[in-house]
Amino acid sequence: MNLFKTASVCLLSVAIGQGLMAQTGWQIQPTTIKTRWAKEVSPTNALPEYPRPQMVRENWQNLNGLWSYAVTPKDAATPTGYQGEILVPFPLESALSGVKKALQPSENLWYKRTFTKPALKDGEHVLLHFGAVDWQATVYVNGKETGTHTGGYQSFSQDITAALKDGENEIIVKVYDPTSEGVGPHGKQVLNPENIYYTPSSGIWQTVWMETVPAAHIAGLTLTPDIDKNILNVSVNAPAGTSVELIAIDNGTEVGKVKGKPGVALKLPVKNPKLWSPASPFLYDLTVRLTKGGKVTDEVKSYFGMRKIAIQKDAKGVDRIFLNNKPYFNLGTLDQGFWPDGLYTAPTDNALKYDIEAIKAMGFNTIRKHIKVEPARWYYHADKLGMLVWQDFVNPNQGLPEGSKVQYEKETKETLEQLHNSPSITTWVIFNEKWGVYDQQRITEWIKTADPSRIVNGHSGEMLYVNEQLRSPSPNAWVSADMTDVHSYPDPMNAPAEPGKARVLGEFGGIGVFIPDHQWNTGSAWGYIQEKPAALAAKYTIMNQHLKLLEADGLSGSIYTQPFDVEGEQNGLLTYDREVVKIPFEQMRQIHAPLNPDLGTIPAVTAMNADLTDPAVAYSKLLQEYIDGRRDPAFLLKMAMMAKQAGDKEGANIAGGAYIASLQAPYSPEQMDLILQFTNSTKDKGFAVLQQHLKSSNSNTEKRPVTVKLMNIVFKDVIDPVLQKSTDPDWSAIANSIKPYGDPGEEIYLRAKTVYTFNKQDWSNYASVANTYLEKYGQNIPEQERNMFRQAIDNSKNQ
Repeated sequence: MNLFKTASVCLLSVAIGQGLMAQTGWQIQPTTIKTRWAKEVSPTNALPEYPRPQMVRENWQNLNGLWSYAVTPKDAATPTGYQGEILVPFPLESALSGVKKALQPSENLWYKRTFTKPALKDGEHVLLHFGAVDWQATVYVNGKETGTHTGGYQSFSQDITAALKDGENEIIVKVYDPTSEGVGPHGKQVLNPENIYYTPSSGIWQTVWMETVPAAHIAGLTLTPDIDKNILNVSVNAPAGTSVELIAIDNGTEVGKVKGKPGVALKLPVKNPKLWSPASPFLYDLTVRLTKGGKVTDEVKSYFGMRKIAIQKDAKGVDRIFLNNKPYFNLGTLDQGFWPDGLYTAPTDNALKYDIEAIKAMGFNTIRKHIKVEPARWYYHADKLGMLVWQDFVNPNQGLPEGSKVQYEKETKETLEQLHNSPSITTWVIFNEKWGVYDQQRITEWIKTADPSRIVNGHSGEMLYVNEQLRSPSPNAWVSADMTDVHSYPDPMNAPAEPGKARVLGEFGGIGVFIPDHQWNTGSAWGYIQEKPAALAAKYTIMNQHLKLLEADGLSGSIYTQPFDVEGEQNGLLTYDREVVKIPFEQMRQIHAPLNPDLGTIPAVTAMNADLTDPAVAYSKLLQEYIDGRRDPAFLLKMAMMAKQAGDKEGANIAGGAYIASLQAPYSPEQMDLILQFTNSTKDKGFAVLQQHLKSSNSNTEKRPVTVKLMNIVFKDVIDPVLQKSTDPDWSAIANSIKPYGDPGEEIYLRAKTVYTFNKQDWSNYASVANTYLEKYGQNIPEQERNMFRQAIDNSKNQ
């Protein structure tokens, strides 16, 4: 290990402390944009649907709704008081939770609610189910610990029968979620979101529910279709000494039956099967009965689809992806599953379904579910609507800290088991662009052995091209995988041909098009390239024409980035709030038709078509209104946003400064976000506002982001110019120059000097400043960086 790798001064990885205020009642918290479904959310109807469509029982109780919550230091005991109410299952950081606060790695999040013990017949048990809790959950029922689960994306259950008492019972859930500082997979969530990384979703983010089951009950099903043999392979997890009966049903008519024992591979015959595909997503109903002593003790309802996915040779001997023994081009898009109001959690089940419907209405037949595992109902909708799914595993922490590999493989195994029965999932994607990659061959072969019914994309985009330049070459990039996969931004290209592997384009596109009034972050319109709305359709059409040429050359699938804008990324075909489609749905279907001619039923979805007016023209009209004397705050804000996106920096400074001047303290969190956005210099009006905000003791908004912003500005305007001019900077002079900037000035000075001497390996000056920095401000930086600086202090003593 090379301890003395370069550290960064200006990229401030800092923890943001919380001062949570007591709350009464629930209301959605302010957010820059929200979806049409947010207004349907309330404490009485928070995702009320049955959460597990693959194994349905009637005797269940939904525990979504208002819970009490508290945030405490990580080593604190169970709280005696709670700070307010949170709407489960929306993440703590989301507007729909009613809280909208960040959880730090130094904190625990606590939930509490009561429920009435269900009426139980002799021998019945009560199971407590969690769809997902990010990241580590410890559950207590009536003060008794009933179990712990670690993993942010997997469902888990506990038998809480022994902990119950008659009448009212209490559930407490303790959650620890270090997000990007932990050893667990966290996907695109990071503590300091920017660019292609997004806001965390801590705590309970999928449905919590209870189920009453017989003593001898069905614990799980494994369903694997085999269309070549006209059977469904089934394994039932149930107690020894019982028997099972499986019945396949086609629109109410029994078409197959088999009896057997739990844990034994059963072959359910399905004569002349109706094959599942995106064009015809036929699903059979399945009844599973458990018997003991000749009596039925348990019964669940399920479903299955008869389909096959494989790599086979076409008539010309080219290896391609085959669906149901026929070549099938996987025309896909990269869906990340984020929501402006619910973050990881869709506001409603209809919203969850809408995303798949919209993607199908665009003319795609494939979704690459990117570094996230969705609730079970998302896969149910994909199964019902007809959509191939490339399912990413959530990559390990990219730094691979101790314990991260073990946790990654644990969570990957659980994901494999949890999602196995969904016919829409045809492809497992293991690693993405080398993020946390290790033991690639072993893990690829493990996945293929664990699930031979699907194809495996061992590494999507290990070879990444940007503007035709290969960013990092990789020998043996797709070892043991079923396909070769490159990422190419912005324009498409083919992957290399290798024997026995299909060639796919795992990501391309990323065309940034901003739509005013429909942006999460108005200061960003991130994309690999930028286009005006009017030019997007032509550019996108040309890309798809090239895909058709590449298909003739052996390409078997493509994934466009992306269907929806996400936070700072505005390269979606729909805006983040799902309100504006940037190319009309019908036009997109026409563009896609050469590669996906058989769409099947087109879902009826609605979204406004984008205004194709040149943004500069629209902004020019606002600028003229300003010249003519208009100064109301809403106008100034819109003008400032559009000025930035039209490239008029001076206009943005003028309007942003005027907007800030129109505000009065105390500032709301949304106003503070805007002040932060329009303050980029010590000379900006917002700089003094931010300084005063830090001194205020009665503010309800978070102060750490303000400190970080001021630190970055002071570094850019005051410290960095000196470092750029001299190889031997006068640190005493720099110390004097930052005095007017208070604590943020001192913190960035100590950080800058620590990093500078660290990188220069100037150990004679490093130890003293690093000790001071860590002593005063070490709690603000990631543990990994703290340890690096401390180890360097120890090593410097030996220099």
